[in-house]
Amino acid sequence: MISISRFSCHCLATVAVSLVGGFVAAHSVRGAPANTLAAPESFATITDERARSVALFGEIGKVIMSPRCMNCHSAGDRPRQGDNQRPHQPPVFRGADGMGLPAMRCATCHQKGNFDPARMPGHEPWAMAPVEMVWEGKTLGQICVQMKDPARNGGMSLPDIVHHIGDDGLVGWAWSPGVGRTPAPGTQKEAKGLVEAWVKSGAACP
Repeated sequence: MISISRFSCHCLATVAVSLVGGFVAAHSVRGAPANTLAAPESFATITDERARSVALFGEIGKVIMSPRCMNCHSAGDRPRQGDNQRPHQPPVFRGADGMGLPAMRCATCHQKGNFDPARMPGHEPWAMAPVEMVWEGKTLGQICVQMKDPARNGGMSLPDIVHHIGDDGLVGWAWSPGVGRTPAPGTQKEAKGLVEAWVKSGAACP
């Protein structure tokens, strides 16, 4: 997924945990389904603030690493699509503004909302994440550092990041992606709560 100006959302808990390593795994909420998000209170027993912050980001990673976010934060100039994150067909490219080349704009097919009879996802705007916000091929820890860097997050502060993940419409599409696509884990409200808690705990990275 894509926000014109920023990053957005996609992946499964098991993938996220494997990426951040045993440290986060040691503090993950045991037994929680991969398609859910644990509440910030679930991490309250972690007394070390940095460890709690890292664990919170590991939970947020379920969303960040999901296909719903990662497909448009893909490396290179082509988005990916589907839960299997295959290269977009027909072949399309980022373009100068992230919304496609002049001959094939994203909005040519992606309208204001999902069109389920054709399995066509939609939202206005619809675009790839800017090239400086590419996440594909990076660990969750690397993405965390990138997310906090205004030079690579669209100039956002930490409160801006909370607002972006918690309130942005295109980010919110990740939880209502239409027929044939697995929604991001949890809800956008739950993701916002986790990001808020992560920021309050010092926004530490794995």
